[in-house]
Amino acid sequence: MSDTEFESFVMNAGPDILRFCRIITNNKEQGDELYQDAMVLLLEKRVSLKAEQNSKSYALSVAVLLWKNKKKKYANRMRIAPVSSLEEHQETVSSFAADWDTTPEQMMINKQEIAEVRNAVHMLPEKYRIPICLSYSAGLTMEEIATCMKVPVNTVKTRIRKAKSILKQELEARGIDR
Repeated sequence: MSDTEFESFVMNAGPDILRFCRIITNNKEQGDELYQDAMVLLLEKRVSLKAEQNSKSYALSVAVLLWKNKKKKYANRMRIAPVSSLEEHQETVSSFAADWDTTPEQMMINKQEIAEVRNAVHMLPEKYRIPICLSYSAGLTMEEIATCMKVPVNTVKTRIRKAKSILKQELEARGIDR
């Protein structure tokens, strides 16, 4: 992949990859760092990348692998010397673009529902959370997710179906009926 092709790739697929990184980490700063690490790794390997291949799927799989490695590293550090951070105690604030037609009350309800859904997704086990995030935030197909996660397509379908079922039960229990 040439420099201009890589630049074009970053401009086209970059926002989706960044959104996925932020969702999977559930933290803006960690998501930005994960995105940066993934892009640096891709930049180093851009010679072996081919523009006609699905580089977005490959980039997302690189981000997933980097995230898993960071989680293992963090877990080992926390096992040795636990540290709590301010971010763990603060509520995550979701970005929300309001309609002009909605009332402030409706905007607040929508904002709370979005936060509830994000929290419910974040509470899913990782094997269910990653395919859901790849599907809905990155817009990948089942085949691309299977390639990214290195699992069969039917496994991806099963995990997404199970994740939807868990989310439906959890959100109904919280009083969100959409």
